[in-house]
Amino acid sequence: MPRFDQPGDILQGGCLCGAVAWRAQGPLFATSHCYCTQCQRQHGMAGSYGNVNAAGFHFTRGAEVITEYAKSAKGRCGFCSACGSMLYWRGVDTPERVALPLGTIDPAWTGTVTQEMFVEHKPGWLPHR
Repeated sequence: MPRFDQPGDILQGGCLCGAVAWRAQGPLFATSHCYCTQCQRQHGMAGSYGNVNAAGFHFTRGAEVITEYAKSAKGRCGFCSACGSMLYWRGVDTPERVALPLGTIDPAWTGTVTQEMFVEHKPGWLPHR
């Protein structure tokens, strides 16, 4: 079962339509569910992410169809311009890492999310622990 938590593990993923594919060197770290209002609007609920070192992340297909959006003054998101899938988030204050939506990893990631962020904005219709 892929957890991608070891140095040197290779992660792969991409968008819904297949136009974009990426590859990253593990480990996957700082996995999270983010309940900020921006993630809720972007995903329709929480955003679920895992981080990798930026130096080991690259696109293997479709870099030319990626559109970036300044989600806030703190970071930018990359999307497939064909299907709209969010592919990454890069923070201004953390250029050494790239946050990847966990649902874009292939094969599916089987680890455990280590943190929940902005829980004060967690919608009432989501389960509370």
